[in-house]
Amino acid sequence: MLEKLKELALRQEELEAQLSDPTVYADTGRLREIQRELKELGPVVEAWRAWKEAQSRQSEAEALLHDPEMKALAQEELSEARRDLERLENELKILLLPRDPNDERNVILEIRSGAGGEEAAIFAGDLLRMYTMYAQRRGWQTEVVSLSRMEQGGVRECAVLIEGEGAYSRLKFESGVHQVKRVPVTESNGRIQTSTATVAVLPEASEVEVAIDPKDLQTDTYRSSGAGGQHVNKTESAVRLTHLPTGLVVTCQDERSQHKNREKALRVLQSRLYEREQEKQDAVQASERRNQVGGGYRSEKIRTYRFREGLAVDHRAGVLEARLAAVLDGDLDEMIDALTAADQAEKLKGGGDG
Repeated sequence: MLEKLKELALRQEELEAQLSDPTVYADTGRLREIQRELKELGPVVEAWRAWKEAQSRQSEAEALLHDPEMKALAQEELSEARRDLERLENELKILLLPRDPNDERNVILEIRSGAGGEEAAIFAGDLLRMYTMYAQRRGWQTEVVSLSRMEQGGVRECAVLIEGEGAYSRLKFESGVHQVKRVPVTESNGRIQTSTATVAVLPEASEVEVAIDPKDLQTDTYRSSGAGGQHVNKTESAVRLTHLPTGLVVTCQDERSQHKNREKALRVLQSRLYEREQEKQDAVQASERRNQVGGGYRSEKIRTYRFREGLAVDHRAGVLEARLAAVLDGDLDEMIDALTAADQAEKLKGGGDG
């Protein structure tokens, strides 16, 4: 590990030296790549320098233990240095874990109502609001790509583009079946109902990574419609794209412009194809994803929102949040931090694979 850390520190010095070269600033692509790499290296090299400093303090304290007048002070300094070394070693192990190459990507977030009829659609709408508010807290931009509502106002299904630093790294553990236990507004007898919605988090793909042959696309246009089938647009601006080789279908009717709707639908299609290719390359990941998202059945849940007790319970990391209202208002960081820590612990236990 020490040799790897020395190499990273040297790499940081090399990149910083390159920034003093005027020709680098003339090449925006190269400059962006250098800045990206420096940003990744920063926390690792900083932790390694802190570790070296703690090691030096430990050596100095050990040398002073033989001095009767300094022994008490040296023992105190030695204990502190050892605590810092242990903490920094654990931090460095986590920082050196293989990075998910998708972590810095933007996200296509898809939500679909599952078991529970009208109440499931209302719950899907609650989740859409929750993630939109979380994005606002993080300073990310959100853009609705497609949105299909029920007559009563709930969300049948939707797709949202979320753009911002580290969006995928923060949201990737949200994929799965979310379950709600509450008394529906439509329930007159006060009985608690269990309903579900599924969430899928796709890393956004670029045109370079996923090239789609125009011959493989079937494009259908139709009129955008509101709840209850009422036409809100007299022109055929809504777009349905069908990828013929895979059968994947994406619709978009959010914009008044047919061109913009097609552009948005294409972004979603590229991301779905990118994810499909990723899953082919990693069969284990594919299996995990199928287990997480599943078919929207109650038995496949990853998180439950229990209104009577005011709790949000994540069944994977054993996280229990007694602040349900805050969670539904987008205060998700505590829960996401726990899931990230559990994932890191699992990777450390497995020797850093994955």
